[in-house]
Amino acid sequence: MHSRRLSLLLVLLAVFRSAIAADPKAGESPIDHLPPHITHLTAFGERADWSRDGKKILFLSKMFGDAMEIDLASRQIENLTALYPHYGYTRAMYLSNGDILLSGPESFTPETAGQARRNCFLYVLDKGLAKPPVPLGVRCNEGPAISRRRLHIAWTEWTDPKPGEGNTAFSKMFEADVVYSNGVPAIANRKLIIDGADLPMRCTMETQNFRPPEERELIFSAYTDGGRYSDVLGIDLASKKVTHYTDSPEDYDEPEGIYPDGKYTLVECDKHNRRGTGYIDIWRLKLDGTEYKRLTFFSDYPGYKASNPVVSDDGRFIAFQMAMSTYAPGVGRGLFIYDIKKAEK
Repeated sequence: MHSRRLSLLLVLLAVFRSAIAADPKAGESPIDHLPPHITHLTAFGERADWSRDGKKILFLSKMFGDAMEIDLASRQIENLTALYPHYGYTRAMYLSNGDILLSGPESFTPETAGQARRNCFLYVLDKGLAKPPVPLGVRCNEGPAISRRRLHIAWTEWTDPKPGEGNTAFSKMFEADVVYSNGVPAIANRKLIIDGADLPMRCTMETQNFRPPEERELIFSAYTDGGRYSDVLGIDLASKKVTHYTDSPEDYDEPEGIYPDGKYTLVECDKHNRRGTGYIDIWRLKLDGTEYKRLTFFSDYPGYKASNPVVSDDGRFIAFQMAMSTYAPGVGRGLFIYDIKKAEK
């Protein structure tokens, strides 16, 4: 009898927890009801990137902030860019040799912060942290893409539309090698990937990920209506063939982290509510078109969203961020770890 009552109590408790998760109340946070496969890592920060060995995560303290690194075993956080003056960074990502690619403005004022965010320049910070980063002389709009196995990057350059041309910028995507001479990094073998004017639709592009394992394809975002909508596209770097992995005019589908086997990409998506970038969650898209699955449910809590996911090189974990619905895209309020194996169980 005691065993039956205990079993019934456990069932009722599980139902109660499910009801709470299914019907979040105003004022509650996703942190209040995290499932077992999601761990709250930091109370601040945004735009995570995994180290190659999966032992550390690189991230930004804030938009136009410092590059930080957290050791996942000790939870110790180190500020990597505090020892020299700068205007803050909008991206920080590991190169394949352990150096860090930074993207940030050369200058800005509070009144021009929005424009500065979209018009940044690339730098390489030596992993020894003994000297300031070296500028590469490359302008980068939004995020660059970085090879996980070679010193190779891709980026986008935007040209703002002229009056009468709508609110969607023109864009071109480029790729190049990062080479070193006497320890000083520079860009070499720069070439155009595609001019947005050659696409059949008017959109603004943003590089996202080289598709592993061969890295013969670049996955990118195609924004329309000034960024209100987005789709997941890929371009074969040799043939220049463009593939639409999503074609949903009423949805926001922005690719982010890609799985190491190249079969899946994570996507910031509003398919569950169609309320725009302020209400996105993380979905997993199989690139053969057979699966599109929601992984997080942060936007079910009024005022919150989940975004900017990246997958570890062993394919076991996802790092992502929480943000408020009112925050600009990419701005975060703390990092989380998603255990893929636990979630599957």
